[in-house]
Amino acid sequence: MTTDKPHICFVAPKIYPVLLGDKSIKSVGGAEVQQAFIARRLHDAGYRVSVACFDFGQADDMEIEGIRVYKIHQKGRRIPIIRSFHPDMTSVWDAMRRADADIYFQECAGAQTAVAAAFARWNRRKFIYAGACDKDFIPHDKIVIKRWRDRQLFGLGLRWADAIVAQNLCQVEACRQWYRREANLIVNGYSPPLEAKANSNGAILWVSMMRIGKRPDIMIDLAERLPHIRFRMIGGRSTNGLENEYYDCIEARAQTLSNVEFLGFVPYAEVERYYDDARLFVSTSEYEGFPNTFLQCWARGVPTVSFVDCGAREGGHPVGAVVNNLDEMTAVVDRFWHDDVYLAAEGARAKDYFNRNHTPEIVIAKYCELLDRLMAERV
Repeated sequence: MTTDKPHICFVAPKIYPVLLGDKSIKSVGGAEVQQAFIARRLHDAGYRVSVACFDFGQADDMEIEGIRVYKIHQKGRRIPIIRSFHPDMTSVWDAMRRADADIYFQECAGAQTAVAAAFARWNRRKFIYAGACDKDFIPHDKIVIKRWRDRQLFGLGLRWADAIVAQNLCQVEACRQWYRREANLIVNGYSPPLEAKANSNGAILWVSMMRIGKRPDIMIDLAERLPHIRFRMIGGRSTNGLENEYYDCIEARAQTLSNVEFLGFVPYAEVERYYDDARLFVSTSEYEGFPNTFLQCWARGVPTVSFVDCGAREGGHPVGAVVNNLDEMTAVVDRFWHDDVYLAAEGARAKDYFNRNHTPEIVIAKYCELLDRLMAERV
């Protein structure tokens, strides 16, 4: 495709399974889902789009729906100390070099932010960093970036970024406070299937990776308190050994409860149908950014209940119920289960909010404006 619009490359090591819709690879992250959404829509808008990602067995320099895929070849021995430079950094730079983009885009806090930003800076290209959760912009928080060195590298990458994207006002303020940078507020987007719907006779749905920070054990506690309500849990294992044990514990507890359907990992390409069969969605996460799961629900008119306020507002009030503890969550979920009028009203409010803020047309227009502004700065 010939175009005068800039070429944007997403440095997204784990994006391939989401972009391809591969059902065999059990690796699905919210950041990858959102980057795949942006990449596809920018391609539809006439931009040249590519991604740099890990080797999942795909051919190098292949295309998926018009998006060029450059494989990150991690060749050579992984020698302690120097492996962070070679092959970790040099392999990413090699993929970025072969992509030869005008603008590079990277999401999720870590040392890789500095790696991608350095390549763009030294090659006189533009670089965008996008936050994936609220804690990305809090430098002293060790939950997202555990090693001191990596936190310093991430801070360096942010200083070198030509633009920063935040998902909500909380992230904008944290970026301003801790890094003295002004972030562009661009909320997440989602394109629901044409047949997407809610089911008032469906189950209470929970979807996430089975990580400790997502706290699926609270969902089990909720199900134990509400034995008359049907719950459904979907989520794959983490690669972390300790969290693998945690997954086994959650699965074992779920199997003792007759009102819990524990499905484990479901490929992203197949998970949409479970949102169509949801009456309500519950998030038990300790922290979030702007969950894609919320958008999948709100687009259908499925209300949400969570401990985290993601900043969405409709009529001055949070979209979805925000609670402080398990007792409050129990009461709210029970009301949603029994009160059809309340359920319908909250579902309609969520859908109205989604349609005014998160459709592909609205979100991608903001990205196009940002990309075009960055390119104008090069002239």
